[in-house]
Amino acid sequence: MSSKRFKKLPEKTPELPSEKIEKLLPLVKKNCTTKFDESVDLSFQINNKQKKNEINIRTVVNLPGGSGKKVKVAVVCEDPKASEAKDAGADIVGGDDFIEKIKSGEMNFEKLICTPSMMIKLSKLGKVLGPKGLMPNPKLGSVTQDLKTAISNAKSGQVEIRNDKDGNIGVSIGKKTFSDDKLIKNFNAILDTLEKEKSNNTVKGDLIKSVFITSTMGVSYKLKLEKVI
Repeated sequence: MSSKRFKKLPEKTPELPSEKIEKLLPLVKKNCTTKFDESVDLSFQINNKQKKNEINIRTVVNLPGGSGKKVKVAVVCEDPKASEAKDAGADIVGGDDFIEKIKSGEMNFEKLICTPSMMIKLSKLGKVLGPKGLMPNPKLGSVTQDLKTAISNAKSGQVEIRNDKDGNIGVSIGKKTFSDDKLIKNFNAILDTLEKEKSNNTVKGDLIKSVFITSTMGVSYKLKLEKVI
């Protein structure tokens, strides 16, 4: 059952013609009528011409305008690297004992980073970390000796782009309180990343069929897949 607040929002917006992001952002923000700082979210649909189960997009993008989210970062590393991780701003740092805690289900963090030598031990926890999307991955920069950079990226606005089995990709480009300029820069960064992924997946034709923009508790609008110069 829709709330009184939701009933006051515009109807049938997904049926409207697609528009550029700079025109839609004011409308999306106007619909942010909750008391909290809603996220501005994008929803991509992979082109029907592609075999969705053959498209495997999983990468990260550093949003130039930040994500607006506080991310709790945990690091699994050897003792000599612990101080480096703590100095870089990691919220939780540990070694073998921490791995045992994770094994028992203690996962009070949103991002897990580890050094290559510790990944051998962590890899045994695939059934625990995998379903939650927390398993470190060298391709995503979360298995590394450069803990300082990995932690900085995770804290400053790095987001993951990943398609589900139905060919959908959901990603946030920031918060309602962000300036339009920040949100547009983040949008452009995501489009650049998807273009690279298209090449990596040897896609024929367009990778993306459609994209919609909305806020956490708002309504969606059809968005033109065009960068803003």
